[in-house]
Amino acid sequence: MGRKSLPLSKVYGLLEPGPVVLVTTARGGRQDIMAMSWHTMMEFEPPLVGCVISNRNHSFGLLKATRECVINIPTVELAEQVVGCGNTSGESVDKFARFGLTAEPASLVGAPLIAECFAHLECRVVDTRMVPKYCFFVLEVVQAWVDTAVKAPRTIHHLGMGHFMVAGDRIKLKSKMK
Repeated sequence: MGRKSLPLSKVYGLLEPGPVVLVTTARGGRQDIMAMSWHTMMEFEPPLVGCVISNRNHSFGLLKATRECVINIPTVELAEQVVGCGNTSGESVDKFARFGLTAEPASLVGAPLIAECFAHLECRVVDTRMVPKYCFFVLEVVQAWVDTAVKAPRTIHHLGMGHFMVAGDRIKLKSKMK
């Protein structure tokens, strides 16, 4: 076996937990979109999601002030828009207009859904104890939506340095527990 040392700065590319998502926030009549891949499920019921949103990011201030957002889950067909949202600051740009995305009202939070995404998780911040040190928010999903027309969504996963992996193939294994 040929092993080589991996720089520690690249470890996250091996452990990235889930698909790249588009987090929407809104305040004072302005809406924002942020690409995010640092998130993790923390609890099943109620569903809790932990996520890192940098305090250098425009969405950080919006989420901290409103304590609500929507996690929109795109498919690979939106990869260009996802990267564009991730490489642009919402402080000076309307990302919905720039990237041709459609805002739709959520049912329980003030942040919008992105119509082009196949799933949406309306969330409220329930724990900010790790925000000052790690920019780590704990969100409770209060409403979830999925497009039933999308039978096998192919999501994108960030590997770092502009590289992504597409997921979508599903397998089912039988458990052989004794």
